[in-house]
Amino acid sequence: MWLLQLMQQQHSIDMMKKQGLKLEAQDLYNPNGVSLKDAVGIFGGGCTGEIISPEGLILTNHHCGYASIQQHSSVEHDYLTDGFWATSRDKELPTPGLKFTFIERIEDVTDIVNAKIAAKEITESESFSNIFLQKLAHDLFFKSDLADKKGIVPQALPFYAGNKFYLFYKKIYPDVRMVAAPPSSIGKFGGETDNWMWPRHTGDFSMFRIYADANGEPAEYSENNVPLKTKKHLSISIKGLKEGDYAMIMGFPGSTSRYLTVSEVKERMESENDPRIRIRGARLAVLKEVMNASDKIRIQYANKYAGSSNYWKNSIGMNKAIIDNDVLGTKAAQEAKFAEFAKAQNNAEYAAVVKNIDDLVAKTTPLNYQYTCLRETFFGAIEFGNVMLSKTREALLEKNDSVIEARMKALESTYESIHNKDYDHEVDRKVAKALFPLYAEMVPANQRPSIYKVIEQKYKGDYNKFVDDMYDNSIFANRANFEKFTKKPSVKAIDNDLALQYCQSKYDLMDKLVSQLKDMDQELALLHKTYIRGLGEMKLPVPSYPDANFTIRLTYGNVKPYDPKDGVHYNYYTTTKGILEKENPEDREFVVPAKLKELIEKKDYGRYALPNGDMPVCFLSTNDITGGNSGSPVLNENGELIGCAFDGNWESLSGDINFDNNLQRCINLDIRYVLFILEKLGNCGHLINEMTIVE
Repeated sequence: MWLLQLMQQQHSIDMMKKQGLKLEAQDLYNPNGVSLKDAVGIFGGGCTGEIISPEGLILTNHHCGYASIQQHSSVEHDYLTDGFWATSRDKELPTPGLKFTFIERIEDVTDIVNAKIAAKEITESESFSNIFLQKLAHDLFFKSDLADKKGIVPQALPFYAGNKFYLFYKKIYPDVRMVAAPPSSIGKFGGETDNWMWPRHTGDFSMFRIYADANGEPAEYSENNVPLKTKKHLSISIKGLKEGDYAMIMGFPGSTSRYLTVSEVKERMESENDPRIRIRGARLAVLKEVMNASDKIRIQYANKYAGSSNYWKNSIGMNKAIIDNDVLGTKAAQEAKFAEFAKAQNNAEYAAVVKNIDDLVAKTTPLNYQYTCLRETFFGAIEFGNVMLSKTREALLEKNDSVIEARMKALESTYESIHNKDYDHEVDRKVAKALFPLYAEMVPANQRPSIYKVIEQKYKGDYNKFVDDMYDNSIFANRANFEKFTKKPSVKAIDNDLALQYCQSKYDLMDKLVSQLKDMDQELALLHKTYIRGLGEMKLPVPSYPDANFTIRLTYGNVKPYDPKDGVHYNYYTTTKGILEKENPEDREFVVPAKLKELIEKKDYGRYALPNGDMPVCFLSTNDITGGNSGSPVLNENGELIGCAFDGNWESLSGDINFDNNLQRCINLDIRYVLFILEKLGNCGHLINEMTIVE
């Protein structure tokens, strides 16, 4: 996951050229001009997207566009099921809240941060803090030539655990419209069963467009906005690919932890992954049942289900892969090698650092377990009961009529935000009934939120009775209760409200855990700074890359098959034959749309077919990606688009902790399948006409 701004300094560009790249560093990233970097950006809040036409057309994954597709879907217009194709510009759908972010500029601010530490303006610990980094970013931004430009947002971040700092100037466009999305039977074909798996046949793409004001500057939605004339867009190669071809991916990987010690890997398994697997598994079982029974609920909960299940399955796969791939053994060998290096350097700080980390981890592990259980259950899975009325209570005690009136009006929007279009009170009640007792099984009584004492004393430990009382009788449970309270608000009603008691109790425990962990986390951050600096020195002259932190990175590799276990070989690409082999009309995950089936049976693939007449769907490469890279462009040696990255393989889900070149594969959607679906199924030839296609 190489930093673009260090390609020449670190000679990573030389390694790319050895692998087959035919471009120069300036073509990929040019601080003083236009480069491939300018065609790639952040899609929404957590994915990557790329510009594929001169008029702001974005390609990303279907699962990245999923929340927006769901936002526009209803039982009458079920775009999740039927797909959406804007056959002309005026049919492109405004999508409130959706943004696209370009990286305008990157600056090294390490010396500035270090000077402030040396001058004792800040401590070393404070240099990592959001408060300091935000202030630094804004101070530098207001002194820069970008200060009066529209849509610019600065962000300063630590890299290499705080051994380096960079400032990113982001340019954010807030008018992004939905253009094309295949039906979920294509975009999510294989569903949860195939998630993180190979061979894959998922057409995981969607398309959007950036609109701007008449000058091409960021602007909120307006009918007068026009498609953005982008300074760079990717050419699309349909020449095809073969084993060994160069492949690189530019995108925004979210988070990796490649520099953990053995004790920290164990902590990840036991304190984060294990409880997440149990809690999400229980919630997903409830959601699956209710979604299968109702189209309305299926649409309401589609995005929540997909978001929750993705990292549920990832956690299962990660724990399995850590064992299967002997990650603990690899980490132990690294620690032993580092101990020898520290001794040879006669560096006492390096010699002590791993033991100091391990001693701290022994203290953080039980607290992180409690934290994960609390967050996953009461802040992630159960939605109701997330409201405080302390200001309202204060106003009632003071008998301040004007404040009371203002509070009652404000509570209307609170009620609406709880009972939003994607919330069902009865579904959430079922989730609560499954999870309150599960949490009690997982966490000892003396470590639970205080609401559990109320359940013991008032309800004799009957969780169903407690949940029903809260979901039936709380002020925010239904419109009638809410209006009764707002007509005649009282301190007594607030104090007796179970949802408010429950909410207070979970926040009290969260605050306690966060404060217990705060000092230890700061200490750990400083130890990591030392350890990562030492590991980097030990590796020289081979360069190191920093952990992912949702900033722009480049990974290079090759198109390549793999052998997951003895006697099993996986080819590097799949074709539409596999779609029909997997078809199962009885299973929603493996339904094949009639029109697609007809096209496959007729082999009506146009210019996108392989020389033998087959139609490619997905392919594998050795690129290093993680969450956040979803939707990233896969580029060939000439920087032309050949695919869209969307997943990793099951055998290498320990990759966020330890990259394994033999097993790690990136699963990519072949761009030829995207164009085939767009043209033959979506009748969107006009979109293909605005692209630059290399045959």
